Amino acid sequence: MSAVSTRRIGLIVPSSNTTMETELPALLRRREALRPQEAFTFHAARMRMRQVTPEELAAMNAQTERAAAELADLRPDAVATACLVAIMAQGTGFHCTAEQQIATVLAAEGAQAPVVSSAGALVAALGALGARRVAIVTPYMKPLTARVAAYIEAEGVEVHDALSLEVADNRAVAALDPAGLLEHWRRLDLSGCDALVLSACVQMPSLPVLAEVERACGLPTLSAATATAWALLRALEIEPVAPDAGALLAPDTLREGGA
Repeated sequence: MSAVSTRRIGLIVPSSNTTMETELPALLRRREALRPQEAFTFHAARMRMRQVTPEELAAMNAQTERAAAELADLRPDAVATACLVAIMAQGTGFHCTAEQQIATVLAAEGAQAPVVSSAGALVAALGALGARRVAIVTPYMKPLTARVAAYIEAEGVEVHDALSLEVADNRAVAALDPAGLLEHWRRLDLSGCDALVLSACVQMPSLPVLAEVERACGLPTLSAATATAWALLRALEIEPVAPDAGALLAPDTLREGGA
């Protein structure tokens, strides 16, 4: 029997986040069912944030170096910083700045590792899917959703329609029933769209219904969480696949054949 290769995944998450530490492990556990010789452990550093407001997001970002240094101590194989709106609210292309900041801290601590962000992962995943026109669902207040849409559009992808659920309390975002997304996506205008972002937030649960929504809407459907899992696997240079997680994480043969 082949030895199991275990990778340590470091996560930088808001202190009030619970969903990323639920959905990302769930996605990679599904992958382990396909690739039992490859396993993962998950280790989080937290940055204080309770309300999803520009002020609290900026204060949280100021804690990045401390959180990265804490993760360096465990010598991770890869690190993901997982608060999409905290990065996108800082302006176009900030995911590159944030990823480099973390990578620099890790290197200074003798713990070089690839770094991804949920923000960068989402725009890269849309590119990998060939998406040029999308619709998105967010839990944010409308001004923050507008910033997210502008960020995505600056990366060359039109946000044709966006739905804001307008939940400011980050713990309340985690408490949203993912079953609600089975109806929320139907409120979007998908005319001419070639992908649907079912949850443009790592805290809003969507994994239990993502594959069902993809089948219903007929478009490749992804979330901040599935995009982050995809980016992490690519950073680790292993096949980015997981069952029942949408076209993005489907084996190439299924991805090429459509959703």
